[in-house]
Amino acid sequence: MSTSTQPRIAIIGAGPGGLVCARILQRHGISATVYDRDASRSARDQGGTLDMHPGAGQKALREAGLLDGFTASARPEGRQMRLVGRDGRVLFDMAPPEGVDEAGGGADGEAGAAVGNPEIDRGRLRDLLLDSLHPGTVRWGHKLAHVEPLTVGVHRLHFADGATIDADLVIGADGAWSTVRRRLSDATPVYTGVTFVETGLDDADTRHAALAALTGDGTMMALDDNRGFVAQRNSHRHVRVYVGMRTGENWHRDAGLDLSDEVAVRDALLKEFTGWSPDLLRFITDTDTGYTNRPLYALPAPHAWPHTPGLTLLGDAAHLMSPFSGMGANLAMLDGADLARALIDAPTAIDEAVRAYEDLLLPRSAAAAEGAAEGIAGAFAPDSAAQTLAHMTRRH
Repeated sequence: MSTSTQPRIAIIGAGPGGLVCARILQRHGISATVYDRDASRSARDQGGTLDMHPGAGQKALREAGLLDGFTASARPEGRQMRLVGRDGRVLFDMAPPEGVDEAGGGADGEAGAAVGNPEIDRGRLRDLLLDSLHPGTVRWGHKLAHVEPLTVGVHRLHFADGATIDADLVIGADGAWSTVRRRLSDATPVYTGVTFVETGLDDADTRHAALAALTGDGTMMALDDNRGFVAQRNSHRHVRVYVGMRTGENWHRDAGLDLSDEVAVRDALLKEFTGWSPDLLRFITDTDTGYTNRPLYALPAPHAWPHTPGLTLLGDAAHLMSPFSGMGANLAMLDGADLARALIDAPTAIDEAVRAYEDLLLPRSAAAAEGAAEGIAGAFAPDSAAQTLAHMTRRH
């Protein structure tokens, strides 16, 4: 494709899906510009660890020419999965043998597919993708305000600082509260009924030796009676902890709780987990960081939109679901790779390419969203320990 005939492609959001799409397009001589609201690549923490599935995240990285880089940064030991009862007893503990790489969840959206898929920290994955792009590909500090249709297939992007750009294809990779999605769909994320309160610890501190041992080398879950703990090992000896509850979206306001008051938050969480093992309660009391409230949202499923020339979605903007799908980032990266491939295969027919991509995306994401809804319902239920144990032993 010659430069004069190249479409103006704008990707909104520098998450894994948008960056994969930009990288694959660039490898095939097609330009794309990524616009992100963050002031810089280091403006905020990128979150916990991800398991990359062979049929999804790893497939996208291979298409991007980055699989070797991923392998060098991944943590195969992070595949361990441990289930603990509320009394602190280990109910299930498994990591696949060395050299075994199970197919896992592939692209089918089944929850609980972490075992068998190497882990990588979100920040390391993002750095790998960002470093692979041509300089200047990502324009930081560009918060999208709204999208204005100009002519069929052409849209003007209005940014919060007053800047505008016109594009022949706008790819909404802008996450849960996508601005691009508003132009395509009336759907908005709905609270799942579950909130995570995030905290963490440094296992280099000998005070945390018992918590580090209980976490193991991968992910530890303790789930029962609509509550639970998820402890997830990250790089640099950090353990990220999520204290989960099935509760009201505004539980803290209803309790008159100031989330900035760490002592009050700690005491409220301890009350929620009355009767749980003291060993597990230390994930609340003995951590090194504060508490961050993270209510979990999902788009109504299935989520679809009328095909609109010049616009499409990928990742959470298209199919936000609970983390219990085990497939969020994997699907976003597969979306980005499939969209890029469709554009490469039909370089002079953008609309035809986007239609082909959406024909793949919509049924796949509907199936994944169904699995995610089932996953969070089972993980935060009155008998969640029994349900999760049955699921794990059935799979392994």
